[in-house]
Amino acid sequence: MSLENTTLDEIVDTFEFLDDWEDRYKTIIDLGKKLTPLAPDEMTDAFKVRGCQSQVWLVPTTDADGCIHFRGDSDAHIVKGLVALMILIYSGKTAAEIRDIDARAILDGLGLSAHLSPMRANGLFSMVERIRDIAETGI
Repeated sequence: MSLENTTLDEIVDTFEFLDDWEDRYKTIIDLGKKLTPLAPDEMTDAFKVRGCQSQVWLVPTTDADGCIHFRGDSDAHIVKGLVALMILIYSGKTAAEIRDIDARAILDGLGLSAHLSPMRANGLFSMVERIRDIAETGI
């Protein structure tokens, strides 16, 4: 079970198939279970996302082609799934591609914005801002 074998299109298709939000939340939680755990030395303030109610870490690396790859983790099950979703949206893209992604439109298309608590939605968009900041300023 690995996140590398999952695509954003598969998640979109799954969400279109599922009518019940409880099933969609289970899908998000299952997505989080596919994340490779971070090492304890990666769970530091340097990688912590500010503005999230739960603890969230995003660890970026850049490959030889200039694409930014993200790994992440959280201490909350649903948020961990949201971290995985952010990784599916942004990981493996260049800084310019990251800047061009309209995450709000993607999340609205999944119906997430309307079904997350205000605190969780704020945390989700804090992740988006952190990823965009990494793309702007480098790693």
